[in-house]
Order: sequence, then structure tokens, then C-alpha cells
Amino acid sequence: MENQDDILYIVAPAYNEEDNIEKFVKEWYGLLPPPPYSELSRLVIADSGSSDSTHAILNKLKERYPKLEILSDTKKEHGPKVIALYEYAIEKGADYIFQTDSDNQTSSDEFWDFWEARNKFDGIFGYRNTREDGCFRSFTEKVVCLLLKIYFKIDVPDANAPFRLMKCDKVKKYLCNLPLDYNLPNIMMTTYFVYYKEKVDFLTISFKSRKAGTNSVNVRKIIKIGWQALWDFHKLRKNMNKEFVK
Repeated sequence: MENQDDILYIVAPAYNEEDNIEKFVKEWYGLLPPPPYSELSRLVIADSGSSDSTHAILNKLKERYPKLEILSDTKKEHGPKVIALYEYAIEKGADYIFQTDSDNQTSSDEFWDFWEARNKFDGIFGYRNTREDGCFRSFTEKVVCLLLKIYFKIDVPDANAPFRLMKCDKVKKYLCNLPLDYNLPNIMMTTYFVYYKEKVDFLTISFKSRKAGTNSVNVRKIIKIGWQALWDFHKLRKNMNKEFVK
């Protein structure tokens, strides 16, 4: 593939994933460009707050995988971890950020369609047209997309899929608009890309059910975050003018 010297940061939050994390690292680490291409690409996992052996396993894996890096000083929640990962990739000079989750619900095989199309788009986002993780979560995503249509006048098929490849300079352009403790950064990142007419595409991905580990966002938390999101969308919408983000 052309431009294999592009610096890629594959980033993922983790929380109590002791049964998933080794498989995840082995699978996704293999996607980093091999020598003699970019030596600066990294797999970065944010693990803070895990009460199981996730962190110990990650530290052990670093002995085998030198391009694996661990962020351990982030907040416990998923959203702030994602923001911290994006900030880290920006700070380190990445050209592209690919974000997924460390629970093995996504498939690394589907990454290549995103990577091969990277020069055509500023952001390529996963679309989970079928999901194996339950009807409630699928319904929640549909509600989110409806709210984005109401608040921001945009149409997206999937706003929050943890499977997205984005140009780092575009992430930097919008990330400064979000509080560091914001719960739904990927929803808003999708919103910014579409609202400000960046070049985007949505590619269908598979999404498996969780086989192991602890899901940090349960139904009760989803409802709580949802209520907060209504107020957050209102505040963020007020600030969304072109002068603010340029």
C-alpha cells in the first residue's frame, strides 16, 4: 500500500478486561506497519481504574510488544479515556488515529478497508447495521442518531461505533471543544465531522457480543448518560459556529 510511512496510532480504552486484553493486543498489534515502514506507529491502551489483573497483564505484554504503550493516569470512565488517547496521539505526532474498544467485539480483519481508503476521507466511521450485543443497545444508538438529527440537523447511520479511522489534524481541530471529562466524545466527533462537512464515509462492520470481561456501561448508566447528553447537546450546539472551531 502507498504511504505506509504514515504514523498510525491504534488506541483503545480498557476496564477490567483481563480475559480479553491479551487476545486484543496480539490481534491489533499485528496491524501496525512493519519495518522498514514507520517505526513511530503505536498501539496505545488506556487502563485506569481496573480492579482485576488487566494492568498487570498489559505490563507483561510490553516485554513482547515494544510498540505497545499504556496510559494509566486517565480517569476511570470510557469517555475521558478516549479523549486522553486522542490527546496522546496528537501530542506524539500521529498522522492517523484508529479507535476501537478492547473487549474484542470488533474484528481487526475489517480494519484494512478503512486503511486503504484513508487518502480519500478525513474520517471513516463504522456502521453497525446488525449487532449481537442486544436490542436495547441497538435501540439506544437509533435514539442517539435521531437526537443528532434534531439538535444538529445531520443524518448519520451510526454515531458511536468504536471503530473509526480519522486524520489526526481533524481530530485536533475539534477535540478542543470537548471538556476533558466528557462522556460521549465519539458521538460528538462524528457530529463535528459531518456537521462541518469534512470528507467522511461510513463502512459496514460486524459487532459481536461480549464474550468475557466487565461492561463498564450498563443499562442504568446508559439512561443516566442519555439524560445528561440532552443538556450537553444543547450547550455544544450553542457553541457550534464556524468561527469557534477554526
